[in-house]
Amino acid sequence: MSFTLLLCADDNNAVDITQLVSAVTWGGRKGSAARSLTAKICDDGKKHARVQIGITDGYRVIFNEGGRERFRGLIMKVTQDSSKALSFTAYDMGIYLANNQDTFCYTGKTADEIFTDVCKRFWVPIGTVAKCGYKIPELTKSSTTAYDVLCDALSLEFNSTGIRHYISASDGKLSLLTRRDNILQWVIESGQNLKSYTYSQSIESIKTRVNLLSDEQTVAAEAADSALEAKIGLFKQVDKADETYNAAQLKLLVDSMLEEASAPARTLSLEAVGISDIISGMAVTVIIKHLDISRTFYVDEDQHIFDGGDKHRMSLKLNYARDIRKPVINAAASGSKEGGSVYFRGGYYYVSANSTTPITRANAGPAKIVKVSEGALHPYYLQHTDQTSVVYGWVDAGTFG
Repeated sequence: MSFTLLLCADDNNAVDITQLVSAVTWGGRKGSAARSLTAKICDDGKKHARVQIGITDGYRVIFNEGGRERFRGLIMKVTQDSSKALSFTAYDMGIYLANNQDTFCYTGKTADEIFTDVCKRFWVPIGTVAKCGYKIPELTKSSTTAYDVLCDALSLEFNSTGIRHYISASDGKLSLLTRRDNILQWVIESGQNLKSYTYSQSIESIKTRVNLLSDEQTVAAEAADSALEAKIGLFKQVDKADETYNAAQLKLLVDSMLEEASAPARTLSLEAVGISDIISGMAVTVIIKHLDISRTFYVDEDQHIFDGGDKHRMSLKLNYARDIRKPVINAAASGSKEGGSVYFRGGYYYVSANSTTPITRANAGPAKIVKVSEGALHPYYLQHTDQTSVVYGWVDAGTFG
């Protein structure tokens, strides 16, 4: 076997059951709080030792592969059948986020501060915690799961900064990590380690027009892709306008919403030779020459199957990694001066240098500094230089490089 599986009754008692194992399936997916591991073992009591697992006795399992611990979790389901086989399913520390409920109320806290508080509240050991830059004005959730409130906090962080974070379990601890900081060196390539793939593009949910309605149900702002409508017809999305926004702010907001809504959905599912480092939340480079694809993808779902001795295969579901960009020019070289070329990291921008209400959030992308207002709340006026970002307004210091 290329892996070992340890059954632990407590911290001081671990039994190696690797030789009893016929198959292990280990995986996770976006939107799920915990990764899981299912093992099938022989249990005839004769040729193979009988394994007794009390489902409420707190048994844990540790899965090691490639010289590293890949999974540690609590056994929560045991199944035995007439073939004299036993299988069990364990979940990592994320299960404590999914299975604990409470009422949460936070004011002026960052997502990493909320993460730390939630873990401490439910006795979850804490690993690495990435710093988040946005102080959430208010986040209140009544009688909901710990995972739900963390998902809301991370969504608000992304909406403000354009930076994605994710929760990961390792060595019996939960960590909060920055997604784009965890790009792997691994490459999946056709003709090499890629076995099969399915790539699809869909406009089933596409919108060619977005309307924002006032409280009186009149159109406060509208954006339309007339060229796209001429090709495929009208598909409209309607949302409520924020009454605190002025006309200019609403226009920029609706343009940003249309830019995202008018893009086709793209999904890639593949089967490949197993690489244990590639799990959901991480990023990987995929090269498929036939489709002219060579880019970074995020892993939304992974399943690793170990069977037949040293065989290891994996199934992945991927999505485009849109927030991973390289700066076109370093700000230290150009300086933060009018006319300087910079790379906007993503986040809110404002209609004036001292405005307290943002227009909307823009994705990361190259831009130029149009004006500088020293001492202002938002001292730099940026204008995007291609269609990667729609930033066109006043931004805070430190939002570009």
